[in-house]
Amino acid sequence: MRNGDGRTHLVDNQPPPIAGYDALACDPALTDAVRREGASDALPALGQLGQIVASAEAREHARLADAHSPVLHTHDRYGHRVDEVEFHPSWHWLMRTSVGWGLHGTPWVAEPSSGAHVARAAGFYLMGQLESGHCCPISMTYASVPALRRDPELAAAYEPGLRSTTYEFGLTEPSTKAGLLAGMSMTEKQGGSDVRAGTTQAKPQPDGTYRLTGHKWFTSAPMNDLFLTLAQAPGGLTCFVLPRVLPDGTRNAIRLERLKDKLGNRSNASAEIEYTDAVGWRLGDEGRGVPTIIDMVSMTRLDCVLGSASITRAALTEAAHHVQHRSAFGSRLADTPLMQTVIADLALESEAATALAMRLAGAVDRGEDALLRLALPASKYLVCKRTPSAVAEALECLGGNGYVEESGMPRLYREAPLNSIWEGSGNVTALDVLRAVTREPDSVDAVLAECDAALGADDWFDRGLQELRVELRSREPRRARRLAEMLALCLQGSLLLRFAPDEVSSAFVNSRFLPDGPWRTAGTLPAESHTEALLDRVTPRPAG
Repeated sequence: MRNGDGRTHLVDNQPPPIAGYDALACDPALTDAVRREGASDALPALGQLGQIVASAEAREHARLADAHSPVLHTHDRYGHRVDEVEFHPSWHWLMRTSVGWGLHGTPWVAEPSSGAHVARAAGFYLMGQLESGHCCPISMTYASVPALRRDPELAAAYEPGLRSTTYEFGLTEPSTKAGLLAGMSMTEKQGGSDVRAGTTQAKPQPDGTYRLTGHKWFTSAPMNDLFLTLAQAPGGLTCFVLPRVLPDGTRNAIRLERLKDKLGNRSNASAEIEYTDAVGWRLGDEGRGVPTIIDMVSMTRLDCVLGSASITRAALTEAAHHVQHRSAFGSRLADTPLMQTVIADLALESEAATALAMRLAGAVDRGEDALLRLALPASKYLVCKRTPSAVAEALECLGGNGYVEESGMPRLYREAPLNSIWEGSGNVTALDVLRAVTREPDSVDAVLAECDAALGADDWFDRGLQELRVELRSREPRRARRLAEMLALCLQGSLLLRFAPDEVSSAFVNSRFLPDGPWRTAGTLPAESHTEALLDRVTPRPAG
């Protein structure tokens, strides 16, 4: 070859595009959990959704939605207040897909124990691997339905639209729209997670409505059709429903002050808003705002766990694909023992998170409220805390290729810390675990029963359960994080020992329950771990 003939532009030793892989075939943890939790009939449809998620078209929509952040328009060209947010067309594609597949409010119309919430959770997990930002309004809409049902009249007005599989963007009077989306607006700049410190005021009106005045610090998806919000009524902190457009067709007095410039979740608009005599309808009794909205918070916490599990799985998929096709120092990376150990460790993290998240979805489906009261915050604490570390390790498997935006890994890395903050950051969530342990003994019994189902399967796990029982008696606030961590870890261990293959369960227990503890860098699994089998289990392959 002559000089200048393009030899330097030949590309080899790079992985092929990952688009088109079979998202379910390389995720047996998901498919097994869907069957186990009672939604086997949904697997063919989930397979179709998995094909969409893995397609080149969908991956490009995810990239574009993140690259082109929402734009706030407070006024029109004439100076009229409009308070509208402009989104890239790819955002609408993502929303239309998730709403069309019923990943928002649709499961609430199904009968208990039908598997509808499990199927929905699996679909949410798949779409979260594609793009996390749009999952926020999907999650809040899902979570709003049980809270709205505290008031039959409000539920009748809004629930049909919230369950609709039609996505209709735009500010229009809710009763005229084919589909609705809901959000929540609780935190204020002086309080954050301390919602009882909120200063927004709600004044009762003769017609039964309230007028709200105040400033909310963090309201995601501000273009949704209605919001559940907290404000101080004469009887104390109270929950209200505020539509963006009032029944007479006029805009409610909800002003969008600015959009947050966030670390990640950039496709999704999050705003500071101001209520200037906004009209709201009371949901629940005055002074019972937190107990009323807690139904919504619990369901969004479920989606925090699912969302973090999906981000971990997305990062694992990218890493496993890369090492399958990349060589260094004369060997394919997937054949080198140390890389196998790293990917295997990430696979264990992903498998444990997925199994636990889907178990929680099954508990929602079956109405296991006692289990959820304690298992939800504990699971949110551990799974969401582990995600940034897992994504960082997966990114490193790609080397410098993982550090550039084109790989998609930086987007996952920026997204990874979010769910640990949303619906209560680490300390808030851990203290909620302690509160449940102290006030609701039935929840402790339910979680221990779930853990004890694997008693006797492994000596180190049994030892961990004994340590958990000792920790449960402590109930010291300064040890709340340790308690939350141990609870979730024992739940994961129990699930994997009972339902996962031996190469998964034994490696998980040996690396997470031995005396030297679980919190080491990835790739430090015991020598006897079946790392090659674990890597093969999670490696994406072409569909069909």
